[in-house]
Amino acid sequence: MKIYFRILKYAPGYLSRIVKFFLYAIFGVIFSAGYLALTMPMLKILFDPVVSTTVPALPEKFELSKVYIEQTFNHYFISIVQQYGAHTTLLFICIGIVVLIIIGNTLRYLERLTASRIKVDVVKNMRMDIFGRVSNLDIGYFNNQRKGDLMSRFTNDMSEVESSVANSLKSVLKEPVTLIVYFGVLFAISYKLTLFTLILFPVTGGLVAEIIKRLKRKAKQSQESMGRIVNILDETFGGMRVIKAFNARNFILKKIDEETSYHRKVNLSIARKNELSSPLSEVLGVIIVAIILYYGGNLVLGGSGELQPQEFMGFLVFYASMIQPAKNFSNGITSLQKGTVAADRIFRIIDIEPAIKNKPDAIKLNEFKDCIEFKGVGFTYGADMVLKNINLKIQSGKTIALVGPSGGGKSTLADLIPRFYDPTHGEVLLDGRVLQDYDLESLRGLMGVVTQESILFNDTIFNNIAFGMANVKEEDVIHAAKVANAHDFIMQTEERYDTLIGDRGSKLSGGQRQRLAIARAVLKNPPILILDEATSALDSESERLVQDALTNLMKNRTSVVIAHRLSTIQHADEIIVLQDGQIVERGKHDDLVQQNGLYKKLSEIQKA
Repeated sequence: MKIYFRILKYAPGYLSRIVKFFLYAIFGVIFSAGYLALTMPMLKILFDPVVSTTVPALPEKFELSKVYIEQTFNHYFISIVQQYGAHTTLLFICIGIVVLIIIGNTLRYLERLTASRIKVDVVKNMRMDIFGRVSNLDIGYFNNQRKGDLMSRFTNDMSEVESSVANSLKSVLKEPVTLIVYFGVLFAISYKLTLFTLILFPVTGGLVAEIIKRLKRKAKQSQESMGRIVNILDETFGGMRVIKAFNARNFILKKIDEETSYHRKVNLSIARKNELSSPLSEVLGVIIVAIILYYGGNLVLGGSGELQPQEFMGFLVFYASMIQPAKNFSNGITSLQKGTVAADRIFRIIDIEPAIKNKPDAIKLNEFKDCIEFKGVGFTYGADMVLKNINLKIQSGKTIALVGPSGGGKSTLADLIPRFYDPTHGEVLLDGRVLQDYDLESLRGLMGVVTQESILFNDTIFNNIAFGMANVKEEDVIHAAKVANAHDFIMQTEERYDTLIGDRGSKLSGGQRQRLAIARAVLKNPPILILDEATSALDSESERLVQDALTNLMKNRTSVVIAHRLSTIQHADEIIVLQDGQIVERGKHDDLVQQNGLYKKLSEIQKA
């Protein structure tokens, strides 16, 4: 129940809402029990038309007992019969039943409305918490985690939680109130018969509890399997070009068939247990009713007056009315188990502490003045040392190029500047303070990043260029597009800057996507630029045009450029050559060529 109450906390003021829910539920049940209780005097009139001619006296003093309630009720009831007659009294009872039903169902509506409001608030706030927590995690987390599994927790697991909240409020919390009230009435009618029924209840409860225990384990397997299915689908839709090119359709079909077959097997097992609980409890309920009929019938037929016929019929009516709430409670527990399993998967993500986060006294960074400095920086990813003892100073306004073989640590080194990662050893400083001293948002607000893969969104061209910026003017977006040499192709599209570019910019060519990403960085106009293979997706003509734009953009800015094409970084203020996570050469282009080292070798390979 700890997980369940944690779920409920996502509804603002949930305690007062739960109290309100219980009040509606309790009074609703009381009024429902009241109309059932009125069936007993009605049966008394039907079974015994010649009601006593003597009106019993009212009890002398109040006391909370069955005798007091019976004497008071009989006094007023027989008075009404004597005054209005049996037929009119029967009409009054029927009217009373209708009134009580109306009041009871009105309260039931308010109770369910309260439950629905709790549910929708829980779902909305929980989804926002998941997204907020996940978006705050470091880049390394997403490299290790399957996107499909994250999406499954956000969709399928949340659906289970939503269903669980709705069913548990209506069944797990409300139905016990119904059962308690009804049992109270049953005790008032005949405590012997009620105790006899209670002896039989543990049999049903034990069987249902065993089913629920097994369901919880299967529910966890089902949710994990669904996460793997969503992950396969995400990879398949994103890599459809490669799948078709390598005739891998049958391979993918086999992969997803194996996972969906496992998911089917688990869900079938859940369905068997889930569907068994309801008919099993119903069959056991009928058996118990049959036993009650025999035992209670003997009490009536015994003639001792311990149980009157109309009381026995009323007892059966109340007991029969308890069967559905008991079934609802059983089904609600099943749903609650599935929901708590799903919630547990969600809370495991929510409870992850971000590896990169602000210090309590983080400093807001408004400008970049002096330099970025790496002091003895090392970075370990898993068991691998990606960077080793990096010492580097990047002066404000200078352009630093990072080159070297793939896997040398160039992108990791650049990722340390906006704190996508923190170094394992050493420290990175900006204007003499370690990056951890600065507020993350203000730090990243001074930086513009263009990655090797153009990250675009299924939105308009305008919104992709202005991404993350508020109150952007149209002329500023157009200017940024012109600087990135994107304006001409944009004007040739159907809706120009209002053109939708499709999922991840699928309606554009690779060069067009990259130029939009560059335009986004131009519009942000940051003092620090990080360009990770920013021109790699461009054809020769586009590369020349964009490189000229980037050269102009980088003037008087601090730029860190990662490049495989050495021709694009020959004018850098300093070129850093990385190999196996270490700086093996550094200097200007001409000096490095004369050194006859790795840089010259790379340069000659590209000229060949």
